[in-house]
Amino acid sequence: MTELEPLAGYTVGITAARRREEFGAALARRGAKIMYGPAIRIVPLADDTRLREATEACVAAPLDIVVATTGIGFRGWTEAADAWNLLDPLTKTIGAAVVLARGPKAKGAIRASGLREAWSPESESSSEVLDHLINQHDLAGKRVAVQLHGEPLPDVVDTLRMAGADVIEVPVYRWIPPEDTEPLRRVVEAVAGGALDAVAFTSAPAAASFLGTADALGCADDVRDALRGSVVAACVGPITANPLLEADIPVVAPTRARLGALVREIVEQVPRRRGTLLPVADHRLEIRGQAAVVDDRLVPLSRTAMAMLRRLAHRPGHVVSRRDLLLADGGGEHAVEVAIGRLRGALGDPRIIQTVAKRGYRLAYEPERASSWRY
Repeated sequence: MTELEPLAGYTVGITAARRREEFGAALARRGAKIMYGPAIRIVPLADDTRLREATEACVAAPLDIVVATTGIGFRGWTEAADAWNLLDPLTKTIGAAVVLARGPKAKGAIRASGLREAWSPESESSSEVLDHLINQHDLAGKRVAVQLHGEPLPDVVDTLRMAGADVIEVPVYRWIPPEDTEPLRRVVEAVAGGALDAVAFTSAPAAASFLGTADALGCADDVRDALRGSVVAACVGPITANPLLEADIPVVAPTRARLGALVREIVEQVPRRRGTLLPVADHRLEIRGQAAVVDDRLVPLSRTAMAMLRRLAHRPGHVVSRRDLLLADGGGEHAVEVAIGRLRGALGDPRIIQTVAKRGYRLAYEPERASSWRY
């Protein structure tokens, strides 16, 4: 029998603008259902007047220091400069300056442009770059260009200015709100309603936009409660996580800020956080985010059926009264009986859910069988 994919039965929201199809396809190959809700969009580089103004400011007078933060951002900057016939003067200006690369990808982009970095930290940390600048350079009166990538670096820029530097912020790939906000609204509302198992973020502006949309929709409390509880907030790295952490929302993130690593983190963390595995009535019952698995058979369930099954599994083997199940069903006691009947039919074996006369229902829990299992 074919083994189920690790994310089968789970639904993941994706807020990314760039590479969202690639990201979603990677999760879908592992069984996840994907809900797209881009939280931001990218200003095309050739149309970005702020980037052009920053580039012109860089070539107007000699630069002393240039900080490249990302490889794709540095390449995008030089490509945009080429479109404006500013590449040669920009390359000469950067080449005459002390060039710092935040990490190996930025270093590779610098060298691909025929330039050479003077220093790069091992940690890929903006804080380490800032420490190096403050401790190794006299910044008073120096012209420093900082290539940004999507999100501002206010701590870095403000500290450099306090040290006396004339800082030019180079806003490569600037983010603005999406043209169509409806997909984002649907993802936010799905999080608020518990219909998602995880929501993934690949940039700090997307995380901030997501929370801002929740505020605008009037469901901020529900969204924050969900992300502090059953819905996993998955971030590509610590910079992306900052807006969520500032809202006291816990996150999971890979040790390396890479898209592939984020996929692996979601594959590992979502089943661990959202899955429940129980031995019941000679079966292996796994309760996933939006579905159940009986032995090796995936059983998609309605929201009402999932809510009932989760309530029965909250204290497996204990009786749950019809009154308590009413909260999951929203109808009367007869509606509960009908819903339980449908749930039994979907699970494929009526013995999984036992009727306890005049009291309610219980899962036919067999804890002694679980000792030999592995999740």
